[in-house]
Amino acid sequence: MTIPSAEGFLEAASCLPCTAEEERDLVAALTREAEANVKDGDLRYLVSHSWWVNWQRYVGLISPGENDVDMFPQAQNRPGEIDNSKLVLEESSSVDDEPELQRTLREGEDYTLVPQEVWRKLHGWYKGGPELSRKVICDSLTSKSYIVDVYPLRLKLFDERDSSERILRISRKATVHELYSLVCSLMSVEQSKIHIWDYYQKVKSKKLTNLNETVEEAQLIMDQEIILEVKADDTWCSDLGTRSTNNELALIPVEPSTSSFSIAGDPTLSNGFSPGFGSSFSRDNSFSPSLRDTEDGYSSFSNGKKDGIHGLCGLHNLGNTCFMSSAIQSLVHTPPLVDYFLKDYSQEINTENPLGLQGELAIAFGELLRKLWSAGQTSVAPRVFKTKLSRFAPQFSGYNQHDSQELLAFLLDGLHEDLNRVKKKPYIEAKDADGHPDEELAEECWNYHKARNDSIIVDKFQGQYKSTLVCPDCKKISVTFDPFMYLSLPLPSTVTRMMSVTVFSGTGDILPMPYTVKVQKNGVCGDLVKSLSVTCCLRSNEMLLLAEVYDHRIYRYWNLADPLIHIKDEDKLVAYKLPVGSENLLRVEILHRAVDRYISESMFNITRKLIGSPLVTCIPNDSTRKSDIYAAVSAVLAPFVRAKVHSPDEPAAKVNSNGPSLDGIVLTDNGTTGEKDVSTSNVDEAVAEDEVLPFQLWLTDEKANKRDPIDVDSNGASRSITRLLMDWSDREHEVYDIKYMDELPVVFKPGFMSKKNRQEAVNLFSCMDTFLKDEPLGPDDMWYCPRCKEHKQASKKLDLWRLPEILVVHLKRFSYSRYMKNKLDTFVNFPIHDLDMSRYAKHSARSDQPPIYELYAVINHYGGMGGGHYSAYAKLVEENSWYHFDDSHVSSVGEEEIRTPSAYLLFYQRVSSNSCRVSKVVTVDTDMVDSQP
Repeated sequence: MTIPSAEGFLEAASCLPCTAEEERDLVAALTREAEANVKDGDLRYLVSHSWWVNWQRYVGLISPGENDVDMFPQAQNRPGEIDNSKLVLEESSSVDDEPELQRTLREGEDYTLVPQEVWRKLHGWYKGGPELSRKVICDSLTSKSYIVDVYPLRLKLFDERDSSERILRISRKATVHELYSLVCSLMSVEQSKIHIWDYYQKVKSKKLTNLNETVEEAQLIMDQEIILEVKADDTWCSDLGTRSTNNELALIPVEPSTSSFSIAGDPTLSNGFSPGFGSSFSRDNSFSPSLRDTEDGYSSFSNGKKDGIHGLCGLHNLGNTCFMSSAIQSLVHTPPLVDYFLKDYSQEINTENPLGLQGELAIAFGELLRKLWSAGQTSVAPRVFKTKLSRFAPQFSGYNQHDSQELLAFLLDGLHEDLNRVKKKPYIEAKDADGHPDEELAEECWNYHKARNDSIIVDKFQGQYKSTLVCPDCKKISVTFDPFMYLSLPLPSTVTRMMSVTVFSGTGDILPMPYTVKVQKNGVCGDLVKSLSVTCCLRSNEMLLLAEVYDHRIYRYWNLADPLIHIKDEDKLVAYKLPVGSENLLRVEILHRAVDRYISESMFNITRKLIGSPLVTCIPNDSTRKSDIYAAVSAVLAPFVRAKVHSPDEPAAKVNSNGPSLDGIVLTDNGTTGEKDVSTSNVDEAVAEDEVLPFQLWLTDEKANKRDPIDVDSNGASRSITRLLMDWSDREHEVYDIKYMDELPVVFKPGFMSKKNRQEAVNLFSCMDTFLKDEPLGPDDMWYCPRCKEHKQASKKLDLWRLPEILVVHLKRFSYSRYMKNKLDTFVNFPIHDLDMSRYAKHSARSDQPPIYELYAVINHYGGMGGGHYSAYAKLVEENSWYHFDDSHVSSVGEEEIRTPSAYLLFYQRVSSNSCRVSKVVTVDTDMVDSQP
């Protein structure tokens, strides 16, 4: 179909009825047009992702063979109405009745964004709704990048004149001036006669006066309150003004209005932490706009008096920010960071690093940490910190749910760049091992790394691992030493998969038998065949031919190099036992059809119905006469003969005129065949046509759409595969038992043993062993071999070389596919005390002290990907007690409650020789020690 232009479609009326191809081409053209001319203020519409996938299937944009498409039911016909009901809340709280979106929606999982012109066409064709439009906003003026503001700020506007309340929505990238204009329009007032105040938690904290800053820069957050103050008779009246917060509550100015900055520590309390800080500022450093945080909502300040336990302050949820709160609580309870940020760290602020935020992120984090560690606090709203983090990592600027581990990685990286002691990074060229000893190369690589990266984050959080790559062909070995900030450990069940395959005999010696084997997920079909060969006791003169069966016929043959990720759990796999070298013989496929034996040819296409599973055998290329074919098929069918059809002294195979044994075929080096006294058939060829054949065979195609008679002297030498169609009438069912090839198991049934898998536990050491296991690279992660001069699927081995003081362990609970993300709730048994990493640490020259670690924090993830929730357990080391930090709520927990199936990130601190070992007075985790492999 030729499409002249997208503009023509916008003016045209509904083009129903449209074919699927016309719909596809039209939507494609409109999408290209919209994306090529995107600009600020354009509209994008949310469409239910499941409906969108069904539409894509209907128009042919997704084929049934693509990976993961079966996560949604296949759309055989035109999809129904657009159903966006699952994207919105049941009851809208908006005064303008605009549908309120669910707060946990994810693009690509719950919804798809389409241009306005595409929505108009889809809605014209299919109707439905509700209509959900969102504006395109410019995310970066420098890079001209655009994003869709799916979750604009939802603010509660209070009018102090009558205490009325109104909900308004505005883009977080809108300016304060635009906010004033919107309020004036809604409330019918003049801008010169109003003031708008930040009214967070019903406390009048800051007047919004900088009209050029965005509402996000003004620290306005989702669902918070603002208040309208109206001028009357040349006076500003406000009965709420007395509730303003006292700016003296701020511990230190994050960014003072003057161009000076300093952080000084006051005398510490008896617990080693300092809640009071001075405010002397040197004029060496300057920061741009004022970001003094005066509205973070904490209740009282102790003025240096220890009237409560420090470090028990919660964090307000600013709108799906539990992922951020859990990461912050884990870091602010990391002892080395607490010591560092409670002291004067101003000299280490790097204002010149283009990779950082010129110190603003570090200052915001330090200020937040000091507030959380000041005595008497209940909870803090980290609005300034979130603004700074969003500037460093813009993906966290909205109010969607994110991965806590991902945020932690960006935060640590941002803090490092802001605190990097190296002002000008030297250029250092990476070097190959070239036979250097590991100790020498590792130390040299670490020194190179430290020459460019030197901060408190590197000092405490970064270690070093050794990576070894081996080319599978030339055996070239490449060794590199790289830094790491955390260990992402796969759960054993995430790197392997159970696969069921039914093994058939191509020589007719045994009945088919299903086998289940465990293979690496990123392996190839050759790995599956290798494991299957051991399990089914394959002989040295046999090989396996792997195939997929679909609709009672062979859908495809799998090559040994094909990745296993292309095989889905719902597929049905078979493997045929054939003689070694059978690829040089003529392959014979046998399909089965249930049909009346005497049906007329004209009724063939109406009554054909494939049954059972295909059988495969092979015959010499020069033995393709009708008698040879019938003899080969008889041999393959021999195991299926019912016992009652032959006498006790008559072998079952004789009933069907025993065919040639493939054991008699001799394969020479050049692929030609010879025979050792092989009788091709016991059927007299001269009278074969006059005899009643034991079954009826026809020549057919791969889809069994035709049937042609087999010539007596047919020659199939020019073909590589001969496909036969076998008729099954009542007589064949009396002779053969088809139940053995009737039902094939799928590769993996998700419900199978699922209850057992949920209850089955693994320990941290088995996760570590899986992480450090030698395994081949995935097909999409090939390594360029400098010796072979091409990309190779090399084997990779990781070893831990240098362990950090703070060891962060990330348990990879989430698996990602094309359309959804799945979570494993496997219980991981991890040690709380005495995590001994000696067997994993390869670098022994560093010190004689064994690498023993103590757990001090855990980040938990509850629920699924869509509606999940994060919280944190953290230990007050000085108090030797654990607490649960769930956003603003903080509660005490017992140590025995720390281990749960929800553990996602583990934080360990290395025990120094002169420190007080908690494990000396606490029972050692003997179950974990004993479970080490």
